[in-house]
Amino acid sequence: MTPVLDVRGLAFAYPDGHQALFGVDLHVHAGERVALLGPNGAGKTTLVLHLNGILSGETGHGEGSVTVSGLPVTKKNLLEIRRRVGIVFQDPDDQLFMGSVRADVAFGPANLGLRGPELDQRVMAALEQVGMADDADRPPHHLSFGQRRRVAIATVLAMEPEILVLDEPSSNLDPASRRELADILRSLDITVLMVTHDLPYALELCPRSVVLSQGRVVADAATYDVLTDEALMRAHRLELPWGFDPRSIPVDSLPG
Repeated sequence: MTPVLDVRGLAFAYPDGHQALFGVDLHVHAGERVALLGPNGAGKTTLVLHLNGILSGETGHGEGSVTVSGLPVTKKNLLEIRRRVGIVFQDPDDQLFMGSVRADVAFGPANLGLRGPELDQRVMAALEQVGMADDADRPPHHLSFGQRRRVAIATVLAMEPEILVLDEPSSNLDPASRRELADILRSLDITVLMVTHDLPYALELCPRSVVLSQGRVVADAATYDVLTDEALMRAHRLELPWGFDPRSIPVDSLPG
């Protein structure tokens, strides 16, 4: 089966000469939830920005290829690629800039040409998915941080992407908001790539994890196996929160 995301031999150096990626291979199939783990400076953001063409061989020195459902990530395909790959950035305020929640969620589909009842239906369906339909007419800046993050996810879901890429989705959330977001992410019928330092969240949501370190993939395995490999964790500066032991989690409660 063709992967929905297929990264092959991706290497990239920024114009200042810093080499961020060295021959990365990553294959994600439809419906998978995969965590992308690694220390700061591992190349995670550089990799993510290649997935919808924000970075490419045209913005630095690069090699290799990225395809989404068989469509190459190239300049001529960017409009469709950016519909297929929805990136939710760490700060929701980077994505919310309109006067109402409804207008923010409508912005992307409207740029694709949707109008009238079809646009309204798309907007409300996305807001329903994240539990924010009742707040459609509120200004985003009146919402809590966790609510704004959910609206930011809705702006991406309204584009009906094939892959949802989440950058540190649990950061700065209180425990209740963190749990609510986890419930939402589990309910979505979509392929997810989640970049996170929150290792318990990765274990809770993603059956599989890929570890990136110094621009290379150093592990690709079940999240439980990654987090219980003490030598791997130590070698690549991954640390579990104090008191958290993956071995204490019942196996039948892990995502499958």
